[in-house]
Amino acid sequence: MKLPFPLNKNTIVLSITGLVTFGFFFGGLFEILDYLIFKILLFFGYAAVLIYGFLQVSKSSEQKNRPEDLPQDDSN
Repeated sequence: MKLPFPLNKNTIVLSITGLVTFGFFFGGLFEILDYLIFKILLFFGYAAVLIYGFLQVSKSSEQKNRPEDLPQDDSN
C-alpha cells in the first residue's frame, strides 16, 4: 500500500496532532470528555507531541554555511 505522502517524523507528528485536535473536538461534541479513558488517550497524545517538540529543539543546533578553515572574501 503506497501512501500519498512521505512517511517521516514530521508527518507522524502532524498526524498525532490532528488526531488529538479531532479527539478534543469530537469528545466535546459527543460529551465524552468526562470518560477517564478518553482523557488518558488525549493526554498521552498531547504529551507525545510535546516530548517530540522538546527533543527536536534540544537537537537543533546552528549550522554554519561556511567552514572557518577556508574563509572566502565576498567583497568582489
